[in-house]
Amino acid sequence: MRREWRSYSRDPYPDVQVHQIPSGVRAITGVATSITAFVGRTQRGPVKTATTVNGFADYERVFGGLWPDSTVSFAVRDFFTGGGERAVVVRLVRNAGRAQWDIDGLLLEAVDEGSWANTVEVTLTQVDAAVDDAFAGRLGVTRADLFNLVVRDPVTGEFEVHSNVTVLAGPRRLSEVLSADSRLLRIRDPLPAGTPAPVADVAVTAEGVDGEDLSPASYVDGQADHHGLYALDGTDLFNLLCIPPPTVSGETANTVYQAALAYCVDRRAVLIVDAPDALTPANGAAQLETLGLTGPAARNAAMYYPRILVGDPTSDNQIRTFVGCGAVAGVIARSDATRGVWKAPAGIDTNLAGTADLAVNLTDDENARLTPLGINCLRSFPLVGHVVWGARTLRGADVLADEYKYLPVRRLALNIEESLLRGTQWVVTDPNDEPLWAQIRLSVGVFLQGLFSLGAFQGASPREAYFVKCDHETTTPDDVDLGRVNIGVGFAPLRPAEFVVVQIQQVARAEV
Repeated sequence: MRREWRSYSRDPYPDVQVHQIPSGVRAITGVATSITAFVGRTQRGPVKTATTVNGFADYERVFGGLWPDSTVSFAVRDFFTGGGERAVVVRLVRNAGRAQWDIDGLLLEAVDEGSWANTVEVTLTQVDAAVDDAFAGRLGVTRADLFNLVVRDPVTGEFEVHSNVTVLAGPRRLSEVLSADSRLLRIRDPLPAGTPAPVADVAVTAEGVDGEDLSPASYVDGQADHHGLYALDGTDLFNLLCIPPPTVSGETANTVYQAALAYCVDRRAVLIVDAPDALTPANGAAQLETLGLTGPAARNAAMYYPRILVGDPTSDNQIRTFVGCGAVAGVIARSDATRGVWKAPAGIDTNLAGTADLAVNLTDDENARLTPLGINCLRSFPLVGHVVWGARTLRGADVLADEYKYLPVRRLALNIEESLLRGTQWVVTDPNDEPLWAQIRLSVGVFLQGLFSLGAFQGASPREAYFVKCDHETTTPDDVDLGRVNIGVGFAPLRPAEFVVVQIQQVARAEV
């Protein structure tokens, strides 16, 4: 039986019509919570550039893996071992240089600084017999203008063949080919006028240099040029920042931490601070004062003590002392993934994976002296292992009574702020009146309701857990004239249970 669908809206008698009406809800997606940035020296890799890596194998491919002179390499390893999934690495160098080769006037150099390239093998050969004048003509050159460049890194096994290239202008010009396809070499201008002669093994004419240990200026100078830690301007988002010391036995300078904290405030991120090596339970307050990480900005920082002992594969797996920022960041990332950013990244389920021991094994009394100062302790317990045993910000001292005393409360607030900032971009240029405000209330409310349903807030009902206000009271006529929309958001955060009080009462035996 054949059926014909007909629109009755054309008929002269009444009908039923269906119209699709926009819901008015624009979805707000929560941003990532545990992307961790690492800044410092690495064996190789792009300099002064923020590079994302998704696993330690990815880090090894780009930055060369573990290196005794790179505290960043060990911190990144600890991060991924502990459960981290995404890191952003900024490589810094000081007075480093690139390896260089000279092939009959064709000047080549390593893609980046360091001694890693001193063993790279470069070979220049004639083109294959199958390449004829007709093929070369299509490239705008003659056959005599073409050659092959073969590059091999014997350490990593990386192998590149750049076939049918030329020093002349055209689609196979060597400078453009290397820029697009090579992870090992670049051209040093100018290109020679003629085709270089074939050579089986080109010796390095200028060796690459790893450079010196980083100075405080290496981290904080060059903000206008996006150098140092400010190379992170080139990444869209990071949530945690680790700056291991320039050397394994050294310290990150106070001036570096102070600049990094100010930057974290601007980027809505949290700085993980490794406690000074001189800090002890007896002098904790004095050591905190020397850092200079005070004021409201300190809400965006958290300190951890003591350092950790981990095996070093670069020295026959000998146990060495490292800062714990990378391992702690891994714990935070793992806690975010399993419990949420609102859960304190501390407790018996926050094992410091891969840690052999702690530099100092604290007692309960020593822990109790440091926690009220806002210093988070790393502890070791029988059967439990090595764990994070504190979740306070550097505004977490009891005497300060700061509303962002606890790290999960601060990180949840930063996450909501960043998510709403990005998720309400559609508001720009829309008519600033009640229909817009109603859409904003609906969209933000749906986002917060999602967090409430996951257990991010206190309260038995949404009314007790959060509120959204956007109306003529938050946005006055003057605000409208100035093109501003003001959105008020409040939430009732969950606070960690730091201390468990057990009350025991003896009951007198009843007389029989």
